[in-house]
Amino acid sequence: MTLDATRARQFLKARDFTALFLEELGWDRQRGTLSVTVDERSVVLEAIAHKRGMVAYLCPASVGERLPDYATRRRIEQQVTRSTHEHFIIFTDAERTTQIWQWVKREPDKPTACREHRFDLQQAGDALIQKLDAIAFTLDEEERLTLMQVTSRARAGFDVERVTKRFYEQFQKEHAAFLKFIAGIPESTDREWYASAMLNRLMFVYFMQRKGFLDGDRDYLRNRLQQCQRERGQDRFYSFYRYFLLRLFHEGLGGKNRTRELETLLGQIPYLNGGLFEQHALEERYPEIQIPDQAFENIFNYFDRYQWQLDERPLRKDNEINPDVLGYIFEKYINQKQMGAYYTKEDITEYIGKNTILPFLFDAARPKCKIAFENAEGPTVWDLLRADPDRYIYPAVRHGIDRALPPDIAAGLDTTQPDLLERRQGWNKPAPADYALPTEIWREVVARRTRCEAIRAKLAAGEVRDINDLITLNLDIRQFAQDVIENCEGPELLRALWKVIGKVTVLDPTCGSGAFLFAALNILEPLYEACLERMEAFVVDLDRSGAKHRPEKFSDFRQVLERVDTHPNRRYFILKSIILNNLFGVDIMEEATEICKLRLFLKLAAQVEPDPARENLGIEPLPDIDFNIRTGNTLVGYATYEEVRKAVGGQLDFDNAMEKIEIKAADLQQTFDAFRQRQIEGDGSVPVEHKLELRKRLKALEEELNRYLAVQYGKNPNNQQWLKSHQPFHWFVEFYGIMKSGGFDVIIGNPPYVELSTITKKYRPKNFITEQCGNLYALCTERSFTLQNNNSRFGFIVQQPITSTIRMTLCRQIISKYSSFIWASTYDDRPSKLFDGMHHARLAIIITKRNSLKLLTTFESSCLYVTRYNKWFKEERDYVFHKLDFIRSTTDKLLDIFPKFSTDKEIQIIDKLFKCPDKLGSWTTNNNPTYQLYYKITGVGNWFTITPRPPKFFRSGEESSSTRENQIAFFSEKVRDLAFCIFNSTLFYWFYQIRTNCRDFNPSDYKTFPVPNPNFLAEENMSFLADQLRKRLDESTEIIAASHSITGAIKYEKFRPKTAKFIIDQIDTALAKHYDFTTEELDFIINYDIKYRMGRDAGSEEE
Repeated sequence: MTLDATRARQFLKARDFTALFLEELGWDRQRGTLSVTVDERSVVLEAIAHKRGMVAYLCPASVGERLPDYATRRRIEQQVTRSTHEHFIIFTDAERTTQIWQWVKREPDKPTACREHRFDLQQAGDALIQKLDAIAFTLDEEERLTLMQVTSRARAGFDVERVTKRFYEQFQKEHAAFLKFIAGIPESTDREWYASAMLNRLMFVYFMQRKGFLDGDRDYLRNRLQQCQRERGQDRFYSFYRYFLLRLFHEGLGGKNRTRELETLLGQIPYLNGGLFEQHALEERYPEIQIPDQAFENIFNYFDRYQWQLDERPLRKDNEINPDVLGYIFEKYINQKQMGAYYTKEDITEYIGKNTILPFLFDAARPKCKIAFENAEGPTVWDLLRADPDRYIYPAVRHGIDRALPPDIAAGLDTTQPDLLERRQGWNKPAPADYALPTEIWREVVARRTRCEAIRAKLAAGEVRDINDLITLNLDIRQFAQDVIENCEGPELLRALWKVIGKVTVLDPTCGSGAFLFAALNILEPLYEACLERMEAFVVDLDRSGAKHRPEKFSDFRQVLERVDTHPNRRYFILKSIILNNLFGVDIMEEATEICKLRLFLKLAAQVEPDPARENLGIEPLPDIDFNIRTGNTLVGYATYEEVRKAVGGQLDFDNAMEKIEIKAADLQQTFDAFRQRQIEGDGSVPVEHKLELRKRLKALEEELNRYLAVQYGKNPNNQQWLKSHQPFHWFVEFYGIMKSGGFDVIIGNPPYVELSTITKKYRPKNFITEQCGNLYALCTERSFTLQNNNSRFGFIVQQPITSTIRMTLCRQIISKYSSFIWASTYDDRPSKLFDGMHHARLAIIITKRNSLKLLTTFESSCLYVTRYNKWFKEERDYVFHKLDFIRSTTDKLLDIFPKFSTDKEIQIIDKLFKCPDKLGSWTTNNNPTYQLYYKITGVGNWFTITPRPPKFFRSGEESSSTRENQIAFFSEKVRDLAFCIFNSTLFYWFYQIRTNCRDFNPSDYKTFPVPNPNFLAEENMSFLADQLRKRLDESTEIIAASHSITGAIKYEKFRPKTAKFIIDQIDTALAKHYDFTTEELDFIINYDIKYRMGRDAGSEEE
């Protein structure tokens, strides 16, 4: 519905809110009042209208009273929320001449944010009317309207990923076809790069033209192509590329000075950015590039099949695409080139981003306003958690917990009563939807309820008074940060937060197309907005109060707000500030940094509507972020002052070169800062010659450091091939100001998972302790800790073996050495995975807080929190991160790993195991092959396949043996049978899961398993159980035919240990006596991972 602005303005002026909502906005009448208590006084609100559960309230001030101030309005809103979750409140003075419209913005996976709009009768009200237009409804919409549509206006759109995937599949073909048209670039890699660069630019232009920025023509490129062909002739096949497109890029979108001839050629288009559309490096290197018109005709035909949406609303049609397509295409493209990078979904980047950026901000603000955090006798920010615990517990965790458990389920809660296993027999059955999240069994429901109730109690008791606890308890830290700003009682805390938010430096050292930088942008944006809203409220309340005050009171807030007003709109100012001041990225691929910058520019461009009446169509020149997002090798080059000093000193610094280098770097940083500041002030543009001079000086300093680096590598400093293959990146120079002040505040990302052996022919990183770990992600982790400052936060998603394998020990030691807090969560790739398209996608997320006092030397010195080995069906995917459950690890040094568990029971079981005097390795022998067990060395999955006889195996019809099989010899038949039972027990499976890579089965995995005292060997029942298990496994087998890429056709015998679960439970019950487990511990072991091991209905009988 389009609002009638004239009628709406009349109702506003007449202060007739009921008529405005009913007659103009299409809402329904609502009568009644709501009384709430705030500051020990009653406040009465009048309901004036509703729409499908959302209520509009009027809250007039009493005669003789002023409008409530911002803090009071927030408290009123919080009380109203208890009665009516979705609502508007219109605050007015007694005469209703001043109105403050307040609503709370609620979006999925984002913190709720309070928004206010002030309207005075003498104002035109255009801005308010524009906002009201979004909540106007027609009669045609009435029947299909729901509360979600009222609050979100068609938030539920088409599946963005599905549409984007379809676009990409065709894009691959179009890219290959376009590549063949390019002439004048002899090197294939450069030709591929230029094809990508050209298509990226064209996609950018497509978004801009559909927005109306290019001469008001939404088919600008196609129409200009046809115009070129009409004016210059069909036989001039290269006319569009040479005559029009390059000029559009370099002189039009990338140039401010326009001749009349150029304006005639291009029409009315904005100047966007000198860096974005300046001459490409390949265009300089190959000045004779040619691309025929046919190539562009084909691309435009392909692009025109889709609707290009630059706004940020959800997609509503299956042929709509938005700027996210650029990131998806790039991540898929480099994955195809086997660069070890994978498309990182938004919930992953958001989880890592919020749990690193927000804790850093609170740590940095705390010393600037201690009283807000440590006020023993008065209010603190932590009071928000105590006042409303459920606000900060994710809805997924709270789901169904206020319903009483059915009696048969509740019967299993009391662990002090006998027959616990029998009383919990129903816990493995699926729970109904009003209690359970998708696929949850009762056992999971009970565990989630127990955890939720414990967190509620902890918050209500005021026990959470440290930002790190919000990570450990997995609370909604974004909502907490938002609420802290919106509820600032005094200006000191707001000043402290604004200062640190504006200066926080967030780095992704392997940024790709910018997935993590976009997460940082989305996390910081509402905080910027909340700060500006709160500043404005302080200023307005002061001005309205009429109280005498010093002229400089809140002058800093006024200056910020005045600066905001010089930009097209507030959101543009916020996003531009974040992009310039907070986000930094490096990637070895030019294509990566190009797309990352394009995506950031499109985010800004989406905030402005073209206005032909305004200068430059109303859009501010986009910022030049070439010095924020850079190309180079994160692992090759000098990271710190100390590294440069050693290199220069090692080559006899007779002419004081180190001091000169530092002076040059400091001078260069001052120029960088001035370059960045000029883009925030005025019209945001910077003279081209300034940037050229900056690049020239930077290049000279880079070349000087490259000479020292070449000597260390044993290379000729003038060897261009070495420079091209290694692409040195000198952090000390490129980000001198940040490194000089200690390093980056937050480092997040998803480094490449690439074996070092596959890249050493191309380049070889030097001087890394983690080189022995053998994978690039370990080196990237080590480099990141070098780039940190003493208060930094770190968050990477890497392969799961980082937590457990011997090969990754040095990497774990680096992490522990530099961290006072570590949070390690792990994720399986069965039955579902975090990264689609990655075969072995077992992953870990490592989040740390830097140890600011001294380097730690033992695992015990750092505070390590871990989770279980998280698994999920695809229906559970949306809740994976909300359900994470951390526990403090006290056994990591004992196990020499970051273990994978999340309950006190598991720690107790570990303690009991390690009280045993012997290890299973003492039962094995190399001298007696008579008593053997056979096992698969890899591909463990949910069950071990460990048997007293070798599985049958046929290669090309001939009986043979598999290279994936191995055997263990024992010194007697009885010991062999005991080991057979242990290996197949759920206890051993659990022990294996918590301390290995959960795929390979190595001798160290079983030799270190603790075994009880020698009396255990006399357990006669184990021989009987071993015989029963052997028979059951033999009965479960089948022969599977398969084709192997190397060996060809094979057949192998597959055992199904799942069919022997009832025997395995008897084995675990027998083992429990010897390890002195409690009945509750035995219940945990028997039912460990039962839903995923046995199937969704874990309580059902086997077929």
